[in-house]
Amino acid sequence: MFQRALICTDFHDGMYRLAKFVPSLVAGGFKSLVFFHNVSVDSGREIPREDPELIEESRQRLQEFLREVPDAVEVTIEVQMGRASDSILRLAKQYQSDVIFLGTPTRTMLEEKLFGSTTVRLTEKTGIPITILRPQLISTYTTAELELRCAHLFRYLLVPYDGTEGSKTLIDKIHRQVKGNPDSVLERVRLLWVIDDNVRRELQGDHPIQQAEQELDQIQSELAALNLVVNATIVEGNPLEEIMKTAEAHDVGAIATCSRGIGGILKWSAPSLTREVLRGSWHPVLFFPS
Repeated sequence: MFQRALICTDFHDGMYRLAKFVPSLVAGGFKSLVFFHNVSVDSGREIPREDPELIEESRQRLQEFLREVPDAVEVTIEVQMGRASDSILRLAKQYQSDVIFLGTPTRTMLEEKLFGSTTVRLTEKTGIPITILRPQLISTYTTAELELRCAHLFRYLLVPYDGTEGSKTLIDKIHRQVKGNPDSVLERVRLLWVIDDNVRRELQGDHPIQQAEQELDQIQSELAALNLVVNATIVEGNPLEEIMKTAEAHDVGAIATCSRGIGGILKWSAPSLTREVLRGSWHPVLFFPS
């Protein structure tokens, strides 16, 4: 789906390990990779200054992992000091990245409120898709497991869909991403419509399952026109639980989601399924900002 990735690491999230698997990332469709590490600025009394020695040390650490770099890919290492989110936004623009990789731990709302989050700031400031991987998994994958993960990350997507404008926007973004990339590796999409059993029946319409089937048939046709294998499932239950169960049962590469137009994806003011997926999913998440 993507060709130009900005892969960010703080050396505690396991993301630096991806530098070992450039050939697998190339097999996953990438032609340009930027590996970025942000050096934290000491918040002491002195005016922050760049530490060339520390920057070079970090650069060399990343360089050591770049053992195999095919001729077909352009690989760059960037090490900068400052606020991580600002540096990421600047580099994404500089290198025209079409996806940003982040290693983000699972978090509660309270933890985000108290400690902040680079992911939170980025989802509200960029229109570039963000791939979120869990450090606890990336750090523990064996070499063989991570090699396969890098090559197959975007080959099979789970796409939660519920007929809302947000979910329609998500389908449109995926459609445009595939159509605009002749070398897209996306092969399969699984559409999942969860009829929330916590919503009163009279608010769901007269025939919610039949209505969902009709709309999913149309979406299937649109995506199948892109030479994708498309499966659709309709279930009743708790949306978050059903999404996680489906991702586990069908061996998807990532869960695709978007901000669904709530005006600030991680605001506290409104409940959001997308927010819960971003916070709690152990599966990779491909997030499309609005």
